[in-house]
Amino acid sequence: MKTMLWEDGALKILDQTKLPAVTEYIVARDVKTVADAIRRLSVRGAPAIGAAAAYGVVIGAKAINEPDLNKFMAQLEKVAVELTSTRPTAVNLRWAVERMLNKVRGRSDLSTADAKQILLEEAHKIFCEDLEANRRMGEHGQHLIPDGAGIITHCNAGALATAGFGTALGVIRAAHRAGKKIHVYADETRPLLQGARLTAWEMKQEDIPVTLITDNMAGYLMSQGKADVVIVGADRIAANGDVANKIGTYSLAVLAQAHGIPFYVAIPLSTLDLSLPSGDQIPIEQRAEDEVTSFGGTQVAPAGVKVWNPAFDVTPNRLVTAIITERGVVRPPYNENLRRIVEEGDYLSDDICIGANPAK
Repeated sequence: MKTMLWEDGALKILDQTKLPAVTEYIVARDVKTVADAIRRLSVRGAPAIGAAAAYGVVIGAKAINEPDLNKFMAQLEKVAVELTSTRPTAVNLRWAVERMLNKVRGRSDLSTADAKQILLEEAHKIFCEDLEANRRMGEHGQHLIPDGAGIITHCNAGALATAGFGTALGVIRAAHRAGKKIHVYADETRPLLQGARLTAWEMKQEDIPVTLITDNMAGYLMSQGKADVVIVGADRIAANGDVANKIGTYSLAVLAQAHGIPFYVAIPLSTLDLSLPSGDQIPIEQRAEDEVTSFGGTQVAPAGVKVWNPAFDVTPNRLVTAIITERGVVRPPYNENLRRIVEEGDYLSDDICIGANPAK
C-alpha cells in the first residue's frame, strides 16, 4: 500500500483517517488540498508529510502562470508558507519545503519552465531518498533486536508514515526478514489510535506477530517480562538528543528505564534539528478538543469540559538508549555524536532518482 503516488500531474494521497476500514486516495491537484491533507492527518508521519509537502510545492509551481522568474519565486514563497504552516512540530515538513525552494532560489539562469522541472525532480529525489534511508536504518537497527524479542512500539512509524518501509517499523521489518522470531506489542495511541488502526494493520499485512494493547498497559506488560525492546519514531530531535514524538512516548520511555529495557528511536537525518539546543525549544502542536471528547462521532465526555490535547511530547535524551539513522546507530553523548554523523556527508549519489518517478 503506497502512502502517496505522483500520477498524471497530481498527488494521490492515501487517506489514513479512513484506514483500516476503507482504502481511499485523495487526488490533490492544488496546494490547498495538499495542505488540508497534512493538517487533517490524511497523510501523517514526519517523513511522509515532508515528501507530500515537496510535491505540494510542485503542484503550487505548476499553477503559477508567470514568465518572470522573480515574480514566479515571490508566488512560490507564498505556497511554501501555506504548506509549512499546517503542522509545527515535525521538522521534515519545513526541511523539505526549504530544500525545494533552495533548488531554484537565486537561479537567474532559469526559465520558469526549467524551475518547474527542477522542482519535480527534487520532489522525486526527496521521496526516493527517504525510502532508501528507511531501508538502511532498518538494516542498522535490526542488529539491536534480539532473536525472540518482544517489541513495544508507539503510534505509527511504518510505511504509512514515510515514503515506504518505515523508520521504527522498518527496523522491525528488517529483523523479521532476517528470520528473527519477534513479537510486536502495538500501543493503541490515544486519542486518534494510530497504533490500533495503522501499526497493527501494517504488521498484519506482513504476517509479523502483533498484539494490540491500550497505552496504559505498557508498564504492566514490561513487569511481566514480555517486552525486551521499545522502538519508536520521531517528529523532531534537538541537537542534544531530546526527542519529540507522539504524545505518550515520554511515559513509555520512563517505564522502559524503570524496567531496564532499551529505548531506541529510529529516524532519517532529516528529522534532526541541530538549530535547537534542546527539546525545550521544539514547538508542540495543540489539536482540537473533540479528538478527546468524542470517539467515532460519539460524545464520550461531558459537554463543555476543558481539554488539553498536545499532539506530541518531548522525551529527554537521558532516557534514549540510542538513535538509529540511515548512517548508523548514534549513542550518547548526543550533542557531539549527532553533529558528527550529519557532518560525515551525504551517503547518496547526487543523481539518485533524477528523471525517475519513484512515487508512481
